[in-house]
Amino acid sequence: MRPAASTQTKLFVLDTNVLMHDPSALYRFDEHDIFIPMIVLEELDAAKVGASEVARNARQASRTLDELLQGSSAADVEAGVNLPGTARRSAGRLFFQTHQLPEALPAGLPGNKPDNSILAIALTLARAEPLRELIVVSKDINLRIKGHLIGVQVQDYLNDRSIDDLELLYTGVMALPHAPLPADLELLDTRHEGAETFYTMTGALTRTWHPNLCVYRDDAAQAFEAIVQNVDADGTTTLRALRDFRDRRNALWGVVARNREQNFAINLLVDPSVDLVTLLGTAGTGKTLLALAAGLAQTLDSKLFREIVVTRVTVPVADDIGFLPGTEEEKMAPWMGALMDNLEVLTESDGAQNDWNRQAANDLLANKIKIRSPNFMRGRTFLNRYLIIDEAQNLTSKQLKTLLTRAGPGTKVVCIGNLDQIDTPYLTATTSGLTRVVDRFQAWAHSGHITLARGERSRLADVASQAL
Repeated sequence: MRPAASTQTKLFVLDTNVLMHDPSALYRFDEHDIFIPMIVLEELDAAKVGASEVARNARQASRTLDELLQGSSAADVEAGVNLPGTARRSAGRLFFQTHQLPEALPAGLPGNKPDNSILAIALTLARAEPLRELIVVSKDINLRIKGHLIGVQVQDYLNDRSIDDLELLYTGVMALPHAPLPADLELLDTRHEGAETFYTMTGALTRTWHPNLCVYRDDAAQAFEAIVQNVDADGTTTLRALRDFRDRRNALWGVVARNREQNFAINLLVDPSVDLVTLLGTAGTGKTLLALAAGLAQTLDSKLFREIVVTRVTVPVADDIGFLPGTEEEKMAPWMGALMDNLEVLTESDGAQNDWNRQAANDLLANKIKIRSPNFMRGRTFLNRYLIIDEAQNLTSKQLKTLLTRAGPGTKVVCIGNLDQIDTPYLTATTSGLTRVVDRFQAWAHSGHITLARGERSRLADVASQAL
């Protein structure tokens, strides 16, 4: 139970919320040691009941601890259980609190609360081994504040961050310099194949490009918008000129792109070679409308997909409204207000001018658009579906993995989200599952991403998203 003193390895004391946030956190501390207080095991036991993500993670964390203890004697536990390492990385040891420790908290912090008990244990361990760096790891902001006040080093759990700074997140768009081109970029060839135009470019700059990166140039003499088709090992890159969906002749269900980023997004949404599209943007940038218009065009017009499936996590912004009666679709209906609003826009723009035509269009759409809860997705496989995951910023990496792995042959997945509107506790813009998907899939040849920059809902919505 008592770690041996060492000045080379650190000792991390884990809070319960770290294990409930990431059950694999025990394997994330490299060669350093981990200490689990008894109160953490008690809290895991109390949280394990239920079907929520937190309950599942608590059960998984308990199973992981049980597997690590298999075959260990009481003496082994006291000396520290060896954590599994790899050929390239050594691992530390796992210690448990096996007996009562004297709690030496300041008088203002009684030890009858779990957070205070963890801080008291950390203080005791730190005084027993003053030469060793001890760090409490917690997702609880208030525990971190109290730790700093009483002299305990407390850190947030950082391993779940996809990137350190949101400004570094891949946007999917790159501006090319005006003519003449710089030395690290050279245009080798321009060719036409039917109605499409292709460009071949090379240089040091092209080696940093990814498939389906959208590039543009504002030069009045040589303005163009194109998408990266492929990048060879030597940096030779093929680009394809994009279709202009700002032209009303190319409208999808009456929807035209109102800016460059929307045009890029529609091109990715209708590209049959792209299986995954992620769209980020503030309120009013058109994420849901563009995804729905592209889905309807490919489902009802070109028959590329059998139906549209829409899902979103049900995290309330304010107080929960409580139990909702009815079927799965009826329970999900209050959460799909954005979907209904956009469908109303699409049916109006598609020429359904009178009540009869509008009702006929709504009945048709009801048969082709299915609303599903993410809670019932495990074990399912979607074949030839157009799957829209709305409000994906509220999903963890594990939840998004569950949804993305539901895609079968012929299915396209569109993830939509606004990283400024995260309502899930313990999730931030850098730890959201959507951020991880954007970061991890940017180099895959069958995925595309666009960050929509300009609001098009109304001048009020645009100003509110920036000013507030």
